[in-house]
Amino acid sequence: MELAIRGKRAQLELVLTCCAAGGHVLLEDIPGTGKTTLARALAQTMGCEFKRIQFTPDLLPGDIVGGSIFKPQTGRFLFRPGPVFTHILIADEINRASPRTQSALLEALAEQQVSVEGRTRKLKAPFLCIATQNPVDLHGTYPLPEASLDRFMVKLSLGYAPEEEERNLVQKRMVPPELPMVATPETLVALQHHIEQVRMEDSVASYLVQLIRSTRQHPSLRTGVSTRGAMHLGRMARARALFQGRDFVIPDDVQQLAVPVLAHRLVLDTRAKYAGADRVALVNELLKQLPLPR
Repeated sequence: MELAIRGKRAQLELVLTCCAAGGHVLLEDIPGTGKTTLARALAQTMGCEFKRIQFTPDLLPGDIVGGSIFKPQTGRFLFRPGPVFTHILIADEINRASPRTQSALLEALAEQQVSVEGRTRKLKAPFLCIATQNPVDLHGTYPLPEASLDRFMVKLSLGYAPEEEERNLVQKRMVPPELPMVATPETLVALQHHIEQVRMEDSVASYLVQLIRSTRQHPSLRTGVSTRGAMHLGRMARARALFQGRDFVIPDDVQQLAVPVLAHRLVLDTRAKYAGADRVALVNELLKQLPLPR
């Protein structure tokens, strides 16, 4: 993937960890930093099907999940799957769609299925959604509610390319290459199941839970991290341990993943929000206050 996304190894490792953990990624970044290229590179290297939805204010739920169309030849209605029926879906500028349209993705993100016209249809396995939103453009947008944010396992930003890589892009006008396939969808599904075999000792699990519960008691937070957030952090920690060649989780796994997994789930109270409190700083503060397990 670094052949297409240069100088962003830490972010790519985080996306791959989330993919192995069976979660979804929210990319908050300015336009033109490689968000779509990242999703395409991931699809090519995994041999997965890839589809993209450009979210706009006039997008309807049926444009995402699909619907039935009448076939005069047979006199019957035929279900036409929407773009959500794929392995890797990029939901571009997800906050430009109305809340009604945004909600069409909730069931897919949480349960890997959609309910259309009274019938539940399973999505392809694996299913990974990479949603993007622009942090600087506020006109004509609908901020994602907490219920939607909570379904994304991690939130991250790619940022600008390093100076040297940006200079190479300008000089050589480098076109993203066709990447070789190094895995298959079936391999990824097997990897997601293998994550469950990574052990987490009671002391580490208690440390993780104490971190989660401390977010619910912080005076600057109106809402802390949900139980789903705790489970997401646990799966991410297991995936990171596996990628580092371990079959057990250590406290460092939890610490390194706490910010991308937890920060976007926190809801600041009114006073803290207008005082300029930062959710990333709050997570780091809690990590410093919490004693490490022995």
